[in-house]
Amino acid sequence: MRFFHKKGVFDMAQVNWKRYGLYLIRWQLSTPILAGVLVVLSNVDKITGTIIANFIGGLIFFWVDKVIFTSDHLSVQWEVMDVVLCTDCGRKARGYRIIRTKGYDRTGDIKPEFRCEECSQKKTQELRQRGIEV
Repeated sequence: MRFFHKKGVFDMAQVNWKRYGLYLIRWQLSTPILAGVLVVLSNVDKITGTIIANFIGGLIFFWVDKVIFTSDHLSVQWEVMDVVLCTDCGRKARGYRIIRTKGYDRTGDIKPEFRCEECSQKKTQELRQRGIEV
C-alpha cells in the first residue's frame, strides 16, 4: 500500500511494525496517567490542568518514545517488492531483503539482493547463525 505526501510516495512496506505497535501501546498507556494528573489537578481550571498534564506527559513520554524509536533491538528494517527474480533460486516471486539491523547494514547497496520467501527464510537463518540479530 502506498500513500502520497509532499516528499513523494510513502510505502507501507517501509514501516517498522514493531516500533509502530509499541508506540500505539505507549499512546494508550498515556491516557490513564494523564487522566490521573487531571484528577489531582481538579481544583484548577480545565485549560490550566490540561496544559500541566500535557507538560508532565511530555516529560515522561519523551524518554519512552526515544527508546522506542532509537533502540537497536527494534531496528530490523525490511524492504519488500511485489515481483523480483530471487538472487538464490532465480524464481520470479515477491521479494524480501533485510536493509539494516544491528551489525548488518545494506542501505548503500548499488545492486540489492532480493529473495523469495523460502530463500529469504534460509538467509535469515544464516544471518542468525552468524550472530546477527534478525
